Amino acid sequence: MKLNSQPVLLNADQKTVYEFLSDFNNFEQLMPEQIVNWKSDKENCSFTVKGMADLSLKYSHKEPFHTIEVVPAGKSPIDFTLTITIESREQDDRKTTGIIEIDTNLNPMMAMIAKRPLENLVNAMSERLNEIFAG
Repeated sequence: MKLNSQPVLLNADQKTVYEFLSDFNNFEQLMPEQIVNWKSDKENCSFTVKGMADLSLKYSHKEPFHTIEVVPAGKSPIDFTLTITIESREQDDRKTTGIIEIDTNLNPMMAMIAKRPLENLVNAMSERLNEIFAG
């Protein structure tokens, strides 16, 4: 199951957005309010989804200034890849478009249960990213 956020226009160049997203210490600002007990360093983070589970994340792939992939580190209730794509705007390279995608392989029953929370996650992250780079 793949879920995408709506593309967001960011008032920053690709390098600035990429560097922000390349440090998990900045990810806390992107998380919805259901995320508590946040701990992070530059390469890893861990947190609790209220009433659900504890998660740890790590970067699995970074393509400078374009793509960042995040996966669970250690035990996770679901296996997923969170991909953030940053693209320069043709008409103005000081602005970028960001898209957040989550890809997970769930059985149909779990997909029904997880679809809305995962949609909420990618949309909340993209909205917050937009707010951070609105200036």
